[in-house]
Amino acid sequence: MSVSPVQPDPSMIGGVSKAPFALMPNPVRLFRERANRFEVLAEGSRLAPYLKFLAGIAQIQSELASTLSPLEPIPADQVERARANAMPPIDRLAMASSPDCRQVLQQFLERMEGLEKPPVAAEALAQVRAADDETLSWMIGNVVADNLPVESLAHHLYIAAAIQIHAARLAAGLDGSRLVPIRIGVCPTCGGKPIASMVIGFHGAEGARYACCSSCTTMWNEVRIKCLACGSTKGIGYRAVETGDEEATIKAEVCDSCNSWIKILYQNKNPSLEVVADDVASLGLDLLMKDTEYKRAGFDPFLMGY
Repeated sequence: MSVSPVQPDPSMIGGVSKAPFALMPNPVRLFRERANRFEVLAEGSRLAPYLKFLAGIAQIQSELASTLSPLEPIPADQVERARANAMPPIDRLAMASSPDCRQVLQQFLERMEGLEKPPVAAEALAQVRAADDETLSWMIGNVVADNLPVESLAHHLYIAAAIQIHAARLAAGLDGSRLVPIRIGVCPTCGGKPIASMVIGFHGAEGARYACCSSCTTMWNEVRIKCLACGSTKGIGYRAVETGDEEATIKAEVCDSCNSWIKILYQNKNPSLEVVADDVASLGLDLLMKDTEYKRAGFDPFLMGY
């Protein structure tokens, strides 16, 4: 296989002006649909064991999101202060260290015991469950910082999955119309990094590009043909795994200004695409880009855990 360059369409610079800025998550539905997509992608894939494992994780995320007690909403004055100062209303450090988040983590780890998993994942789960509070706090801090140690990726995957549940539930309680841009490539809800971006086909936002937060799963509108790492609109190009089809639905958006790249998914061309599941399943694109001068800007703890 080789990488074939795909040129951007200059007419799309500027995005879609009427698209809503932020799309807030419905955690139960989001995780359920993610689980279903992982199952579909596992069929006939050489990644099938791992994709099925992640499908199980997403299903547990959905079940927990549907059974946990309602959260206290973020106070309105906190949201307005954040808005006035161009800050995310969710403080990631405070969120991750809260008793509510720790409760979600413990319940998630308990449910994970019953899920069939690879031996390495089973050993990692046992070690996470046996970890003392100091170690758990260290792992939570790594996840919140979007910086996972290579030697313990499997352990951090569980922490990240639990934090996703809690963060998505907090984000679901916010009014997206009260959020404001922070800076390029930064989630306006919690300040997290994007997994990837997606060109969507939702009614009222057809053709708009949204970045998806790796933590709270908020989707926010970003200008198309603009680097999500440095904000440059110059030197932007696209790479795709050569399949004989110029209309690839998953591409690498590369930036020559900062030598970074991030995936862009075209859900408007393939409505079944799901940002996390298809990010992991398109590992071939990551492997091809690994041999280039570009460094990945997107953050996905599930992809890194493979």
